[in-house]
Parts: sequence; structure tokens; C-alpha cells
Amino acid sequence: MQQLCYGLDIGGSKMELAIFNDQLALQQKWRVSTPTRHYGDFLATVVAQIEQADRLSGHQARLGIALPGVLREDNTVISSNVPCLTGQQVAADLTALLKRPVAIGNDCRCFALSEAIAGAGKGQNKVLGYILGTGAGGGFCLNGQLLAGRLAGEYGHMALSAKVALQHQLPLYHCGCGLTGCVEPYISGSGLARLYQHYSQTAGNSHDWLQAYRAGDQQAKTTFLVYLDALAAHLASLVLALEPDCIVLGGGISQIPELLEALPAVMQQHLFAGAFVPPVFSAEGGDASGVRGAAILALQLSAPFTGQC
Repeated sequence: MQQLCYGLDIGGSKMELAIFNDQLALQQKWRVSTPTRHYGDFLATVVAQIEQADRLSGHQARLGIALPGVLREDNTVISSNVPCLTGQQVAADLTALLKRPVAIGNDCRCFALSEAIAGAGKGQNKVLGYILGTGAGGGFCLNGQLLAGRLAGEYGHMALSAKVALQHQLPLYHCGCGLTGCVEPYISGSGLARLYQHYSQTAGNSHDWLQAYRAGDQQAKTTFLVYLDALAAHLASLVLALEPDCIVLGGGISQIPELLEALPAVMQQHLFAGAFVPPVFSAEGGDASGVRGAAILALQLSAPFTGQC
């Protein structure tokens, strides 16, 4: 009998539920709004989606969840995107309600796991996955297993390169985590928009920047060079720490071909002679990578479980 698993990707506005078989072939998926204010509403919404999945699949499959936030040592969640989850033991509560194993992982790390096992990093031993979207973060996979740790992958809260900050005379931005000088406010998609606003003195967003850049606007060109330098320096530091076989980028920034083409050469400028710059790929899974990574978490659960409706 084929083994099914469910992946649930929680976002600040939508949650996506997907049913996969044990070969990670997608069977069905759908999206609903995410309740963010009341924890009881959130639990009820998740339970309703899983009950629907059970009816459609004829199974009671195990569940993996990707969500934005950090797991504390007591397994409670800190999530700014879904405030009602903060302080709650989401995995334990859903395990009790659904009467099946539930695995929870950070959304960026689920993305990395998905791309390492079934995406652009497939076949590589060491894969660094990194999402550059509203925020910045990722995960590192070794032989198909995520690097363990509650904070492993919170790369966006490493410090911006001092060399980059000084060379480009960048202002120090406050980060949503409460610190100042984190790299996330510079290299995320919103960070790119922030840099464009800094150089152009306009209220433009990242789409405005890209349009201006491709039209040859000088402020947009300057923004690109500074952004590229900040991102390259940051990724170079991760290369020295982790020595990945490849880097897989996700999020809106990863869809800019000019960036992916220029990035390896600029990374080399931030590494000493002889240091290896791994190939940089755009994610193959796109928006589906997080939910697929959540399903992989479910498949990797060690607890035995066989469900049949």
C-alpha cells in the first residue's frame, strides 16, 4: 500500500495543504486563509483541512508543518507572522487533536530540505538553501538531513559585513528581531527595496527597482551593485562555515537572472585564494518547496504510524 503524507505550509495570510505519496508526487493541494488572532480558530482551521485531506485520500496520513518562527526549548513557538501561535505548543496540540504524528519545522528550513531531496540540490551531499523574500533565512542539509538546532538557519540575523557597510557608507538599519545591523534588512526582498529608496530617494519597491535597472537607471544600477556585494559577502561567510556543494536560492529575488549570473564572481571577491565558490541555483520547487519540505519532515518521522479511514 502506498504511503501518503501531508504537508502544510503556514503563511501570514494563507496556509496551503498538499497531499503527497511516498515518492513526493503531488496528489492534491489547496489554500485557505490563516487565522492569526485566535489560537482556537487556527487549530480548528488546521483540523478541518486535515479531515478534508483524510476524506479525499482515504487515509489518515502523518503531517508535517512549515511555519514562520522559532521553536523554543520547551517546543513552544515564537511567530511574528502568525501572532496567535506565539507561546503555544502547536505540534503537541495538533498531535492530540488529530491523533497522529505531527512534525513542525521552520518554513525556510523546510524549503532547504525540499530542494536538497527533490529539487535543485538533489544528488548533492551538502546543500545550503536560502530564501530571499520578505525576510531572509534558510537551512543546511547534510545527506538529506537538516542541520539540527532551534536557531540553525536564522542566517538573516548574522551581522552585515563591516567591509560592505564601510565601503558603501550604508546606514545601520533596525531588524525585526530587535537587533541593529542584521543582514536581513539589506539582502531580503524588502531590503533590496530599502536600498533602492536610499539611493534613489523615492518610495519605490523591488519591482520598481527592477524596471528602472533594466531601463538603465543609474541609481538602480548602484542599488544592484551594493545589494549584490552585501549578499555575496554574507553567502561567502556561510561557504566558509558550511562548505556546501551548492546553494539554492528561493523567494522573489531568486527569479532575477541578472543576480544569479553575477553572484558567484562577486562571492569569490569575498573569499581568499583557493576557496571554492559552489554553484548557485534557483529553486526548482518554487512556491511549492515549503509545503513539500513539510511533507518530507512527516516522512522522516521515526514513530511508526499506519492510518486507514
